[in-house]
Amino acid sequence: MAVERGSAFLLKVGDGAAVPAFATVAGLRTTQLSVNGEAVVVTNKDSGGWRQLLSGAGVRSVSVSGAGVFTGSAAEARIKASALAGTIDDYRLSFESGDAMTGRFLVTKLDYAGDFNGERSYTLSLESSGPVVAS
Repeated sequence: MAVERGSAFLLKVGDGAAVPAFATVAGLRTTQLSVNGEAVVVTNKDSGGWRQLLSGAGVRSVSVSGAGVFTGSAAEARIKASALAGTIDDYRLSFESGDAMTGRFLVTKLDYAGDFNGERSYTLSLESSGPVVAS
């Protein structure tokens, strides 16, 4: 696997269409992705003292977080509208290699901040709803 630039790890939000077109959330400076899996323990007396897990069981989810500088883009406005309405929207995470992960996410946190002599910034958190597909 080749080394990839962090600046090429992009979060994109869909436009709400049945087949969404995605716009990059351009103000982000950092993007983080976590793939989570809940373990289902099936250890029993025949396990020889070792924990055993059930493959393919449990709840899987993807969490996304990011922080950046507010640019007033349409993508940022869409995220803000989804956060205020509590609606689930289409998102895509793309990597420099061309790989991507696409799914539906809920904005669980959107924070804005600004110092008197600095830029307006924001942080966001997304949680998956349904499958997230790698392509």
